[in-house]
Amino acid sequence: MTGWAMALFQRDLRLSIRVGGSALVGVLFFLAVVTVIPFGVGPDLNLLSRIGPAILWIGALLATLLGLDRLFQADRDDGTLDLMLMAGRPLELVVLIKCLAHWVATGLPLVVAAPLLSIFLNVDLVAMGAVTLTLLVGTPALTLIGAIGASLTVALRRGGLLLAVLVVPLAIPVLIFGVSAADAAIHDPVPFMTPFLILCALSLIAAVIGPVASAAALRFSAE
Repeated sequence: MTGWAMALFQRDLRLSIRVGGSALVGVLFFLAVVTVIPFGVGPDLNLLSRIGPAILWIGALLATLLGLDRLFQADRDDGTLDLMLMAGRPLELVVLIKCLAHWVATGLPLVVAAPLLSIFLNVDLVAMGAVTLTLLVGTPALTLIGAIGASLTVALRRGGLLLAVLVVPLAIPVLIFGVSAADAAIHDPVPFMTPFLILCALSLIAAVIGPVASAAALRFSAE
């Protein structure tokens, strides 16, 4: 990684951690989702163990949405986004670096917290490891898909709700294969590697399409 790219990554990482405490807020929201759902489902430990991976994935998806509206908004407000557009550097690479910094600050803490929160849902060790591994592979795709929505709503002052409407349908395939891979490790209806590799492919596709689509939307919004 070149000097400017490393500087951009460190800058965005610091901003993601400082502004609103994104990592802590995401983990607390994740904790709230995981702890509230058992009260609605009831004290059936077998049921909680069976639906635990799905609850963890839904919680991670919702927690990821929290900080996405700030991915480009702050840069637009202070003029940094205009400087990035005029700097002559590949905007797609700039977007990819910003997404990486955002994921390290907000997505990675969710992955780290997942094993601990699995205890609340009576998830066994095998399922715990499967959920953590699928979140590690799948949450980058959620961030990259979210970057598309963030770039489309960057010109809107209150675009958070619209961003969620745009991102959630696109994130459904990631959710489906993430939960399927975790279930496969527990119940073995299909080999674990089949949905897991599809999940990996979705993250790789998002890593290609996400920055390109986001960069195009940012250029359009700047015109």
